[in-house]
Amino acid sequence: MNRDSSNRQKKAYVLDTNVLIHDPNSLLNFEDNQVIIPITVLEELDRLKTSKQAFGADCRSAIRLIDSLLQNAPPESIASGVPIQRKNGEQANGSLSVLMTSRASFQQEKCLPDNLSDNQIINRLCEYQKENPDLKVVLVTKDINMRLKARACGIASEDYHNDQLVSDIRQLTKGFINVEGSFWEHIGEVESKQIDGHTYHRIPSGNLAFEVFANQFIVDGAGFVARVQQVDKQHITLWDLRKDRLLQQKVWGLTPRNIYQAFALNLLLDPNVHLVTLTGAAGSGKTILALAAALEMTVEYKLYNKIIVTRSTPPLAEEHGFLPGTEEEKMDPWLGGISDNLEALHIRDEKPQESIAYIKSKANIELKALNYIRGRSFQKSLIIIDECQNLTPYQMKAILTRAGEGSKVVCLGNLAQIDTPYLTPTSSGLTYMTERFKGFTHGGSIQLNGVPRSLLAEFAESNL
Repeated sequence: MNRDSSNRQKKAYVLDTNVLIHDPNSLLNFEDNQVIIPITVLEELDRLKTSKQAFGADCRSAIRLIDSLLQNAPPESIASGVPIQRKNGEQANGSLSVLMTSRASFQQEKCLPDNLSDNQIINRLCEYQKENPDLKVVLVTKDINMRLKARACGIASEDYHNDQLVSDIRQLTKGFINVEGSFWEHIGEVESKQIDGHTYHRIPSGNLAFEVFANQFIVDGAGFVARVQQVDKQHITLWDLRKDRLLQQKVWGLTPRNIYQAFALNLLLDPNVHLVTLTGAAGSGKTILALAAALEMTVEYKLYNKIIVTRSTPPLAEEHGFLPGTEEEKMDPWLGGISDNLEALHIRDEKPQESIAYIKSKANIELKALNYIRGRSFQKSLIIIDECQNLTPYQMKAILTRAGEGSKVVCLGNLAQIDTPYLTPTSSGLTYMTERFKGFTHGGSIQLNGVPRSLLAEFAESNL
C-alpha cells in the first residue's frame, strides 16, 4: 500500500477474511502500520481451510503466514502487536496483532446484532476504536455491504487495492490498435527486410503517437496489418502480415470470421508465444478458437503431448466427490463448453461422436479440476484455463507457475460475467494478469469483438 508515513495519524488496518483469501500475503502490504486480525477471522479461516475449493489452499497459506509472523510470541505481545518480519529479513515498523472478542462491559452498547460474523467484527472494532481514540481504525474488506455497515457504525472502511493495477478496465490493452487512414502516412524512416519469407519493418520509436507492446497488432484503414515483434528505446520491429492471408487461414477446419479472431489464431499457433489471453463477450469465439488451435498443434504438429482443460468451478461444485465417476466425468458438467465446441468442430463428420472420442484419445485431452492443479508441473502441455475472470491474482499466479518446459497456457474469460462475490472487473486475476504481462515478449492478449455465434446471440448481447 502507498501510505505516507510523515505527519499523519497512525492507522490500524483490520483485515477481513475475504482479503486474506483474495491475497494470503496481504498483511505484508501495509508498510509501517498496525495490522489487526480479528479472532472471528481466524475462526473463519480455520473453518474454510479444508474446503476443496481453490480458496481452501488460500486459507491455509494465510494461516501459515500468520503463524510464521507471530511464531512463539506471548499472548500480551500478540494482543499489542508483533513486529512484522519481511521475507528479505528486514523488519518494518509495522506490527501484527490478533483482536479478541468483545468485553462484557460493551455488551449493552452494540452497534449491530451479534448474529452474523461480520456484525461481530464491526461491533468489536467500535469498541476498539473507543479504547484507542488516537488510532484510526480502518476495516479492509472485499465485501461492499460490510463496508457500508462499518461506515454506518462510524468505522472507516476500504477495499483492498494493492493488486489492482487499473482503475477502469477500459484502460486494459485490447491487443490491437486501430489506426485511421494509412499507418505509413506518419512514418518517415523505415528499414524493411525479408527473413524466411516474412517481411519485417524497423521504424524509430519516436514516429508513433501511441505506446505499443510486443505481440500487439496494428491495423489501419488501408488494409495494412502488422504484429509488433520487438520494442526497445530506439526502434520498433513490425512483422508485416497480409490481411487476406490472416482471414483465410484454416485451423482444424475452422476459419476466422473477423480480423480479431484472425489475430487470436496468429498468437495461438505461434510456439514462441507461451501465454495467450482471450477476452470477449459470450459467443465471440474464445473457446472454439483455443480448442481448434490446441488440436492443430497437438495432433498435427505434435508440439505438445497433451491438452489440459480446467476452470474455476462455482461454489455449488465444491465437493466433486459427490458426483459419480472419474475426475473427467465429475468435471464434465462444468466444462460443457469444451464438449460443445468439440462437437461443433466435428459436426460435419460422418460419425461425430466416434470422431470426438478418437480425437480426445489422440490429443490426450484431460479435464482437470482447478483445485488439484496446485503443486503439479506440466511439461510440454497446452493448458486451457476457462472462466479466468473468477480467479484472484494470487490464484492466477499459482496456476501459471504450474507451466513447465515446453508448455503453453491459454486463458479465456469475460469480465462482464464474474460469478465470485468478492471480485470486480478491476480486481479480477484476469485483469491483473493482462496488465502484468502486456510487455512480456512471449505473451499476448486479444479482446475479441463481435458475437459470430449466431444472429440471436449477437442481438441478445447488444440489447439485453
